[in-house]
Amino acid sequence: MKRFRFKSMLLVMAALMVVIAGCGGNGNDAGSSAATGGTNTRSDNSASASSGKKPIHLTWWHSMSGANEKAINELVSDFNASQSDIEVEAVFQGSYDESLNKLKASMGSNSGPDLIQVYEIGSKFMIDSREITPVQKFIDEDGYDLSQLEPNIIRYYTIGGQLNAMPFNTSNPILYYNKDAFKAAGLDPENPPKTFEEFEAAATALSKKGQPGAAIAVYAWLIEQWFASQNADYVNNGNGREADATESLLASEAGVNILEWWKRMVDNGVVANLGRKTDDTDAAFAAGQVAMTLNSTAALRNIVGAVGDKFEVGTAFLPRPASAKEGGVIVGGASLYIMNNKSEEEQKAAWEFIKYVTSPAAQAKWSVNTGYFPITKAAYDEQVLKDNMAKYPQFQTAVDQLHASTESTATSGALMGVFPEARQFVEGAIEEVLNGQKPPKQAMEDAAKQITEKIKQYNATVQK
Repeated sequence: MKRFRFKSMLLVMAALMVVIAGCGGNGNDAGSSAATGGTNTRSDNSASASSGKKPIHLTWWHSMSGANEKAINELVSDFNASQSDIEVEAVFQGSYDESLNKLKASMGSNSGPDLIQVYEIGSKFMIDSREITPVQKFIDEDGYDLSQLEPNIIRYYTIGGQLNAMPFNTSNPILYYNKDAFKAAGLDPENPPKTFEEFEAAATALSKKGQPGAAIAVYAWLIEQWFASQNADYVNNGNGREADATESLLASEAGVNILEWWKRMVDNGVVANLGRKTDDTDAAFAAGQVAMTLNSTAALRNIVGAVGDKFEVGTAFLPRPASAKEGGVIVGGASLYIMNNKSEEEQKAAWEFIKYVTSPAAQAKWSVNTGYFPITKAAYDEQVLKDNMAKYPQFQTAVDQLHASTESTATSGALMGVFPEARQFVEGAIEEVLNGQKPPKQAMEDAAKQITEKIKQYNATVQK
């Protein structure tokens, strides 16, 4: 009965996700991907045609648009050309939310993909759906060496003692700052702020009459990151990793402190509130209207390109409270899931493709073309990536921050089946605080209650 209830809830949840997607997301890497454009990629395999053997055809649903979709298509074309047994077709399915909704609608039929890219906050749902084959199965059968991959990335997707999906596009949040503006304000451009307190002081020094020194987008992903930076769990039961989460911890001291700090800076006119879209804060930074902002590492190339020769862009770790003695960041982005409603032959073929896209050469090319982290350590030895790191030395900040993160349930990331909805509640709470509608503690308590209720409803639908 519970299995049926979970299936029946998919349509309800899909409908809710459509509403959420229309509420105005960040258009950001960690939470969503742009939902414009998109083409299918399928190349004929002449080797298979000449041999008379029909290749295994795989459909890969993804949510990469623009330059990132071009990079996806290049990966697929390279793979298809490298062998004659498997043919992959990459199909753009809109934003992460839209793609997941389409997957939910396809469950129970054979109309869905063989392989799908799902954002990190969809992890709990994908596991609970029982519609996937964990990649751990193929890792064990193949003797695949996981030590070649970045451990702080693998940690996020290792749940219940097994790797459920293979990380693909990965990022973390960093501070972007204008080195020229720092010099003009009497700040040391080689010593950017590391703490909340230092960020506030720098924002104050960088502010001019009527022009704040910094801008922070209303983005729930940042709240999640600041919890991790304080080594604080976002939900109970070990961040949902020791047992299913049943309660949001949003209103804990860690959460309230974040909003008190943020609210104070906005009220003092040293931090601008430009809304939920990080594109807007990026544009203000690139135009020199603000001297600091926070965003994903995946935005680095776009930001540096937009700035051009106007000023020198610096990057630094995400600032955290001075009282936080340990912690780190949580990886954002997405991973690849193998669907279990396909034949064993098709699933093994999907695994072969996954191995290809995680190879050092493929990861180096993917990183250079998109700005995402390589998940494979040896990718940094590829000349194309060495050249890119030399061109964009600011990217080293993200690599160092990833390696500096403490291993804990907090930095491994929270797990809950209603994460997309939770982010909307959190962003609503941030806006209520910044707009003076509620004090930080009340806003966080109200959002926590909403999230906890959604978790309760979701948990009641899941088969155990």
